Amino acid sequence: MNRLLVDLFLSVGALVCALMLAAWLVSLALKNASIADIVWGCGFVLIAWVAFFTVNRPLDMRQVLLVGIPTFWGLRLSLHLFRRNRGKPEDERYQAMRAKHPNRFGWVSLVTVFGLQGLLMFVVSLPVQLGQIEPSTPLGWSAYVGVAVCCAGLFFEVVGDYQLAQFTKNPANKGKIMNVGLWRYTRHPNYFGDSCLWWGLGLIALQTPYGAWGLVGPALITYLLTQVSGVPMLEKAMLKSNPAYKNYQAATSAFFPWPSK
Repeated sequence: MNRLLVDLFLSVGALVCALMLAAWLVSLALKNASIADIVWGCGFVLIAWVAFFTVNRPLDMRQVLLVGIPTFWGLRLSLHLFRRNRGKPEDERYQAMRAKHPNRFGWVSLVTVFGLQGLLMFVVSLPVQLGQIEPSTPLGWSAYVGVAVCCAGLFFEVVGDYQLAQFTKNPANKGKIMNVGLWRYTRHPNYFGDSCLWWGLGLIALQTPYGAWGLVGPALITYLLTQVSGVPMLEKAMLKSNPAYKNYQAATSAFFPWPSK
């Protein structure tokens, strides 16, 4: 195996372990595991920069994109979640876990929340890591398409979050289902945008020597968002809190934007 590749994985792995361990210790002090969600975005920012300094080669446009895009995306996401969660109780997911393991929640959260999230962070970020490993050919068609897909993803994520925040701020909307703006075309524009961004980064890295392996990252995050912890979990909670959500489900695409029925 390429020695630089080994050094890169070791550096990023050490960073992720240290970051998630520190976040876990803070969560114990705060008695609130929701900090894991805020750390998620920042973690990718740190990974991108650690990869950049580990590779330590002449800067090219591909590196600028593979560092700059995750930095903007990750900082925006962490800041958005920090503002949204500030002053609020621990997320219901972690409250349920805490109730199930009252005497050993700390250790359980270390493995199932912070440890698992760190592992996922490492795998999802593969395009950002592998795309910087060696000098590559000039940007080709896949990189340009990737930049466009990243921009589309950022649009759906940023605008979707903003529209939802504005909707929930209005007292007149209490108990109503958000079904305007981007939310008219997809029930989860922020999740769709997240997936697009990582597929875009995968395409930017694709023409590098190890770039094809990086597509594992966007494939994993898309699977998680659509089948595991994203859409299914949130929709279950929405149906429980508001049965009228069923009508919204029947009329609006779950993930990919599509005209409302």
